[in-house]
Amino acid sequence: MTPDPRTDTAPPADLLARLAEVIASRKPEAGGDPERSYVARLFAKGLDAILKKVGEEATETVMAAKDGDRAKLVAEVADLWFHTMIALAAFELEPADVLAELARREGLSGLEEFALRRVRRREQEGG
Repeated sequence: MTPDPRTDTAPPADLLARLAEVIASRKPEAGGDPERSYVARLFAKGLDAILKKVGEEATETVMAAKDGDRAKLVAEVADLWFHTMIALAAFELEPADVLAELARREGLSGLEEFALRRVRRREQEGG
């Protein structure tokens, strides 16, 4: 039986995992048909098209927030997350990879995280 998104109470991580599976199934190598699937069409157009959509959705998210429209903000963030998940899939990554990174950062203040990134960047640059 197909879950009903209006009544499905699965944890968000499960929802993201299921959505990631659908996105992966739309990739050309998985048989995604650009004539029948928006996601397959984006994959067929290539990374630049995917990234352009991420940028467009990010801009629309900012505009909705600036307008103070809560419902539109939620809708635009959903679009942004969706297109970002397509970008992740293009690199063979999944929401679990992002969740693992967030878990790694848990408990660090933003300032501590920023300082650690600076140290890592210097180490990578050999300085």
